[in-house]
Amino acid sequence: MAHDALEAGPGKLAPEDARKITGRVTRLSVMVAATLVVAKLVAWILSGSVAMLASLADSSLDLVASLTTFFAVRYASSPADAEHRYGHGKAEALASLLQALLVALSAGYLIHESWNRFTNPQPLEAGTIALSVMALSIALTLGLVWAQTRAVKQTGSLAVTGDRAHYFADLSSNMVVVGGLVLALVGIERADPIMGFVVVLWLFWTAFTVGRDAISALMDRELPDEEREQIIALAEDDPRVLGVHQLRTRASGPFIHIQMHMELDPDLTLTRAHAILVAAEARVMAAYPAADVLIHPDPKGRAAPHGNAYFGKDGASSAGPADEPA
Repeated sequence: MAHDALEAGPGKLAPEDARKITGRVTRLSVMVAATLVVAKLVAWILSGSVAMLASLADSSLDLVASLTTFFAVRYASSPADAEHRYGHGKAEALASLLQALLVALSAGYLIHESWNRFTNPQPLEAGTIALSVMALSIALTLGLVWAQTRAVKQTGSLAVTGDRAHYFADLSSNMVVVGGLVLALVGIERADPIMGFVVVLWLFWTAFTVGRDAISALMDRELPDEEREQIIALAEDDPRVLGVHQLRTRASGPFIHIQMHMELDPDLTLTRAHAILVAAEARVMAAYPAADVLIHPDPKGRAAPHGNAYFGKDGASSAGPADEPA
């Protein structure tokens, strides 16, 4: 029986394919950030604008964040070593958590600016240089966010998700400024701060969701039920497999780790049981090329409790009826 792969995410792409996609989009992120730093540095030198200096500082922070993500995805996809035998995938979650913090800080700064402009409305001024740099920033950031969205859909990368949220915060801030300028032209003085408050709500929600997903990965949260059900179906897609229980899963960057107990005919030889387990691993890895699969055989009807009861009992009780031994 064939099993269609679910939407792309951790474990669904071969490690080298995921590495190419995340590597390409994080390289683009660094290039965009560096371009904006240079453009705003030149604009500040030519104009002497304090606002442009503040924007230059923000873009410099963007460059540091992008470099962090650039190195994080490469380190996360590097092979396991003697000191990290489960790999380095959690580096992605750490980078994503940093990006969530930066988005929250951006939202906090936008609250401050929006409140000041709401209580002390002032005409918005923008010279030719500032408008040109803003237009360049919006165009480049919009293209980057589009590329990052595609990469996230293909890989489920937490680090790229966090970087996208960060740049979306910048894009939203710039759009608020442009929108405020346009509405100010028709006499709506407080449009700029009101739009700012709306964007702040979206940014805080984005920071919360990105941070929540990063913490879930760091805490080894189970894969979604749909993924678990597919893994069980793949493992049981052999009449010689009599059941699966104590399934445990977790994502780590582009990789996933899968452990389960498999019930087999108690009269099988070790050689035949091993062959069944290897075939089951192959079926699971065909759908999850970046999975690390570990299967423990149990004789049907004779499975006795073993291993650490803390993990065995909790794992079984939280897995649901489908995972209980028959």
